[in-house]
Amino acid sequence: MRYAKLGLPLLCAAILVTGCRRTGEIEVDGGVGITAVRTACPTVGVPAGTGDITLFDPPASREASAIDVTAAITNVRATCGETGEDVVTSVTFDVVASRLRADAARRVTLPYFIAIVRGGTNVTAKRVGEVTIDFPAGQPRASVQATATSVIARSAATLPAEVRDQLTRRRRAGREEAATDPLAAPGVRAAVARASFEALVGFQLTDEQLRYNATR
Repeated sequence: MRYAKLGLPLLCAAILVTGCRRTGEIEVDGGVGITAVRTACPTVGVPAGTGDITLFDPPASREASAIDVTAAITNVRATCGETGEDVVTSVTFDVVASRLRADAARRVTLPYFIAIVRGGTNVTAKRVGEVTIDFPAGQPRASVQATATSVIARSAATLPAEVRDQLTRRRRAGREEAATDPLAAPGVRAAVARASFEALVGFQLTDEQLRYNATR
């Protein structure tokens, strides 16, 4: 599999967020300001409408009685390495599935994607893979763990020095600058957005499957 620069409709309508965390502490030693601990690791999540998949039998039917297999992505977590020129994130998730007919053993293969989103809207890369679920005979439910990897250039996820200076500069109480959010400056806000990434995983759905998830 390889990365390709592709669009992803409705990718960021809503996200279930997990993974790397950003924290902040308030300075009280004679100054006013926030010292933020920022990581180059991407936020990890599942885009709305892509965390579930439903297979029908017959495939053209959308009746509840024709539902064959359902599956959901859950328990998404990430391990991120910030050393070197690249920020490498390993995204692990579980796929939990159920089927209607559980008499014989069955293997079901489902497609999933991992996409890199920059600044909340720009899909810079997308990779498609497959996860295989084995149902033992007589068992209506099964699960499997899968792992996907994202790679982001550290230089792209790092704020310019002048922007970092604006964000961390000490602001004295009582002065006008103390009441001004540095992120209110368009240039600073844009720079933070450019350096912010998400690694998003979901099922690779057809347009019809996306519509089904949106309307069920």
